[in-house]
Amino acid sequence: MASTTEIAPDIFRISVFVPEIDLQFNHFVVRDEEPLLYHTGTRAFWGEVRDAVTRILDPATIRWIGFSHVEADECGALGEWLKVAPHAVPVCSRLGAQVNADFVTGRARGMDDGELLVTGTHRFSFRRTPQLPHGWDAGLLFEECDRTLLCSDLLHQNGDVPAVTGDDVIERARASLLEYEAGALADYIPYTARTDAVMQALAELEPQTLAAMHGSTYVGDGRRTLLEFNEVLRDVFGEP
Repeated sequence: MASTTEIAPDIFRISVFVPEIDLQFNHFVVRDEEPLLYHTGTRAFWGEVRDAVTRILDPATIRWIGFSHVEADECGALGEWLKVAPHAVPVCSRLGAQVNADFVTGRARGMDDGELLVTGTHRFSFRRTPQLPHGWDAGLLFEECDRTLLCSDLLHQNGDVPAVTGDDVIERARASLLEYEAGALADYIPYTARTDAVMQALAELEPQTLAAMHGSTYVGDGRRTLLEFNEVLRDVFGEP
């Protein structure tokens, strides 16, 4: 059964652990006037995640369904969620809304860098992050009031790890990337000539909570952690 943890005021982490691949898949629900689901999960997890959401709020009231980029664990169950929440609108980058128009049913809110999504008491700033973690269409949401960054595959950590931690997650993230480099999941996050600037810009947001899609949510000095993770990416994938 999915586990649920409140990682910031009215922001909940719903986690499904898959032992066969030693990996957590995390989905985030924001309870507010216009509820937000970030990461739909895959269709395989749909029922389990829906049941967990139901314990937080009525799924039919979800107004926004966000994701970083098109990938199965980011938005694979989008169609299922749109049936349950008929008034919901997908949220992604403007580019994502354009190039994935068929997938997002032509009704997505495509956001520009710095644009705000206000759900009530929460204010989410969209940050365009092309190719980071993956994909031309990638972007992240940053909650300005509590300084929570929904950071998708950044800080990826393998294992059935604690839901929230204030301990260092950098070496666990490094070990996970190196493990992937030895197999079919190599080249997980491309390090390009523009990666450093994007990571620096995310660090300048000075997040206090880093909500990773895979692994623990980190609470603490988010700026330092993102800068250290940037160095890990440079070390593992190589600066061009």
